[in-house]
Amino acid sequence: MNPLRTRRATVAVAAAVVLSFTSAGFAHGAAGGVLRDDGGKITIGIKFDQPGIGLKTPDGKYTGFDVDVATYVAKQLGHDPKDIEWKEAKSADRETLLQRGDVDFIAASYSITPKRMEKVDFAGPYLLAHQDVLIRADDNSIKKPSDLNNKKLCSVTGSTSAQNVKTKIAPNAQLQEYGGYSECLTGLENGVIDAITTDDSILAGYASQPEFKGKFKLGGFKLSNENYGIGVQKGSELKAKINKALEKMVADGSWQAAVDKNFGPAGYKNEPAPKIGVVVQ
Repeated sequence: MNPLRTRRATVAVAAAVVLSFTSAGFAHGAAGGVLRDDGGKITIGIKFDQPGIGLKTPDGKYTGFDVDVATYVAKQLGHDPKDIEWKEAKSADRETLLQRGDVDFIAASYSITPKRMEKVDFAGPYLLAHQDVLIRADDNSIKKPSDLNNKKLCSVTGSTSAQNVKTKIAPNAQLQEYGGYSECLTGLENGVIDAITTDDSILAGYASQPEFKGKFKLGGFKLSNENYGIGVQKGSELKAKINKALEKMVADGSWQAAVDKNFGPAGYKNEPAPKIGVVVQ
């Protein structure tokens, strides 16, 4: 066998492998922790319909606590705000978006649970919320969790909130699952729904909107602990990088500033910043 021909063949094969990895590896999403390399862009999943958490405004802007956290994290990963492509991550779609590589990471009121950890990894937690209910301001029939029995209780498809209530607190509650919390809110306002259940941070965001001032109130029930994490693909190196970014956000005061900015107007009493890697049961 000609040694020179062998060496040339080896170099050609190696070059082809490198070219294949470069064209394919950097085009997909977060698998293996590799971000997209298309002009510095990064794709982040957030909620589009949760005031105070993740909201796409009529003029095309994005606001909320999760948006601020995600923007900070992206900057620590080397991406300016203009590099961010925001993608809607509905509750029922979050694992699929990550597994397909449609997004690099998700910050969308995404509670860390054992079932979800079988499919994706989580950085964080970065916020400890509690499940609560939102009811009409003039409704005096729901004063304690068990009063939800025989009431029409709304949550969104894919959320664990309503199931928690029916399984553990009010087995006779009538569950209504809608595509988004804004739909639940319309039902509550019109009297079709008696209560909405999800995290207190999300409910406080809705209750604080100017158009709903005085119409709704929080039940004040701490029905569960919800540890918000940032979802990444299983095995992604991004998890460690995002954790470092979150630790820095807390240390330099940016985390508390984001809490005050997004939840302060509603008088939301937030928990202190959680320790990274510590999930409160």
